Amino acid sequence: MQYWLIKSEPGAYSIADLKRDGHTHWNGVRNYQARNFMRTMQVGDRILFYHSNAEPMAVVGTATVAKAAYPDFTAWDPKDHHFDPKSTPEKPLWDMVDVAYEATLPQPVTLEQIKRDDALEGMVLRQKGSRLSVQPVSAAHFERVCTLGGL
Repeated sequence: MQYWLIKSEPGAYSIADLKRDGHTHWNGVRNYQARNFMRTMQVGDRILFYHSNAEPMAVVGTATVAKAAYPDFTAWDPKDHHFDPKSTPEKPLWDMVDVAYEATLPQPVTLEQIKRDDALEGMVLRQKGSRLSVQPVSAAHFERVCTLGGL
């Protein structure tokens, strides 16, 4: 099993949205490194759900990978804001995974808490300039964040 952190702006798609929907496809990732991480995700992998561009920015819940990577069809739709004319059904450039809701943290774990906690040293999210919307997390970091969040 692997562990991940995925970021979403709560105004675009929040942990409450995922709880309501139960599951969704995680589309619109247009960074090659993040896409490559998604390509290694497997069903059952655990996910920290992070609200970015929010006050405060924080891990707010957990999810699981419900379906491994497959072509992101939103890249082929000219009406979709994730459209990429270089990606086609015959030669897809972008992938997505399906994620399923697991839990909302009783206490969000803020970016500031993550930066101050020595047990989270080395977490990609702590790295200066880290903007990846999909990033790996160690099992120990996953468990520590869940503990801080009250799970």
